[in-house]
Amino acid sequence: MSAEGGLARLTCRIVKVPSEIFKAYDIRGLYGEQIDGDLAEAIGRAFVRVLSQMTGRDTADLGIGLGHDMRLEAPELAERYLQGMLAEGAHVIDIGEVGSEMLYWLVGSRELDGGLMCTASHNPKAYTGAKLVKRGAIALSGDSGITDIRDMLEAGLGPAPGGGTSEEIKIYNPFRAAALEFIDPTVIKPLKVVVDGGNGMAGPMVGPLLEYLGLELDKNYFIPDGNFPGHEPNPMLPENRAFIMERVVETGADIGIAWDGDADRCFFIDDKGEFVAGDFLTTLLAESLLTKQPGATILYDVRASRAVADTVERLGGTALENRVGHAFFKTRMREEDAIFGGEVSGHYYFRDFYCADSGTIPALLMLEILSLAERPLSEMLSELKAKYFISGEINSEVDDAQAKLEEIVVTYEAQGAKIGRLDGVSVDFDDWHFNVRASNTEPLLRLCLESLVSVEDMEARRDEVLELIRA
Repeated sequence: MSAEGGLARLTCRIVKVPSEIFKAYDIRGLYGEQIDGDLAEAIGRAFVRVLSQMTGRDTADLGIGLGHDMRLEAPELAERYLQGMLAEGAHVIDIGEVGSEMLYWLVGSRELDGGLMCTASHNPKAYTGAKLVKRGAIALSGDSGITDIRDMLEAGLGPAPGGGTSEEIKIYNPFRAAALEFIDPTVIKPLKVVVDGGNGMAGPMVGPLLEYLGLELDKNYFIPDGNFPGHEPNPMLPENRAFIMERVVETGADIGIAWDGDADRCFFIDDKGEFVAGDFLTTLLAESLLTKQPGATILYDVRASRAVADTVERLGGTALENRVGHAFFKTRMREEDAIFGGEVSGHYYFRDFYCADSGTIPALLMLEILSLAERPLSEMLSELKAKYFISGEINSEVDDAQAKLEEIVVTYEAQGAKIGRLDGVSVDFDDWHFNVRASNTEPLLRLCLESLVSVEDMEARRDEVLELIRA
């Protein structure tokens, strides 16, 4: 299909633009119902125009990366995104079916002006969408770029200049070589590892690296399949990680690793079959990286356990609290020259990976940590669990999120708490603290709470705050 053909089709019909698909960090909706080929092509066009505005360069001078995941409709929609970008005159480098972080790596390593990844990440089969980044692999967000795309589409794009060009390249091997530089492969022991790819992109992206390291692998759902025959590709949900937790125990494995659909997030199960909380994982990764780069700066999100900051500061590093969301992490890491950033939700960012989030590098680092520690992961975690008692994230439906946040501020300020407003509301006492944030898409408040006293104290504090939220 030529770019001109795509332009003719778009100008002869009105493209429906559902405003609800434009999220805080990406574009996402139901395939066919909210996002179809015509809208994808229009998004491709608008994306080029937004990049042109951001860079101050003519659209014909822009270089843009394109990739797609394994979802059933992804090849079709990626082609339509491509036609939209070509219609605006851009040069597009198409890397085909890849994990999202491979698209980020392409944009960073080739100094492209931006990139579009056709994916719905961890969402169920019926969804599709796009993750969008600008130069430096910095994510577009609702605050910068995504809303502009929506506004352009709603206003109507009009004629396009055409004249774009494209090329197809393969990047699996150079990407894996770059990821491998984060560890010393010679120290990796033949650990027994259960992996669950969720029928997403982890299998082809990370699998060959794990094979190269000589691990004893128990592979599950490692072949990309947009039908997701095993389970939905979202290990954050307990029902989707139940399998790997049981499998680790059954096989006597040293560790379990699960990835989400586009494989830019990974999650860990210890040797006892217990899920490893994201803030504790951030703590272990920070400790490892600080041994390699002493005195470095580490970012952590407002929901995290104090274990992160305590560990970083004990090792002589600088720990900085940050807003939740990859756009905020990638930008702040550049500002602070932070070597690493970790989010409770399983996003881990690395300065030497263009500050992008990766599901490959944390897996490699944890294998290195285990190989060097010569003790079980559960034992490492037990030291953290004996001091830091975390609630995990708890959602509550509310009628007026902002009013409830202000009620929380008034209540705990009166009790002498330190109040922070970096992201939602953070309430800090000496021996316990919590953060409450409003959902970007639902009438929910999300609570993360920690006590430094005991499990019982954490549960009592948690129930106290939940009672106030839900009153």
